[in-house]
Amino acid sequence: MGILECLGAAFVEFRADYTEGAFLDTVLTPESLEARLSTSTIFVALDGRQQVIGTVGCSQADQKEGHIRGMAVRPEWRGAGVAQQLLERVELELRERKCSRVTLDTTEPLRRAMRFYERNEYERSGKVADFFDMALIEYVKKV
Repeated sequence: MGILECLGAAFVEFRADYTEGAFLDTVLTPESLEARLSTSTIFVALDGRQQVIGTVGCSQADQKEGHIRGMAVRPEWRGAGVAQQLLERVELELRERKCSRVTLDTTEPLRRAMRFYERNEYERSGKVADFFDMALIEYVKKV
């Protein structure tokens, strides 16, 4: 439940910018979280009370490519380094799996996230996909 609460808190301010399907696929439901857990490795950041304050997941697309998904940090923890720690941990996981390339996708409303990824050497690949009638922008990094 902590992961779902974290996702909900992190994305609620963007609700009006998302289509219904995109929002549900982003914040997840108990069922979709269980499905994601069956195909992805999920990391969480905890505060001193063991509350989930951040989360990120990854999976391996093929032998050399890993994919990051579901990065979220509770609003009250933004700017505290939680996202950086989560990103470094998930990149380490993918390097340990021998991935040399990492992809992630984001949407236009998440401008702060885009700047964060760009500061961490992710670049737009030029690939834009449909995400429940929203543009899904791919970023890529060699690790």
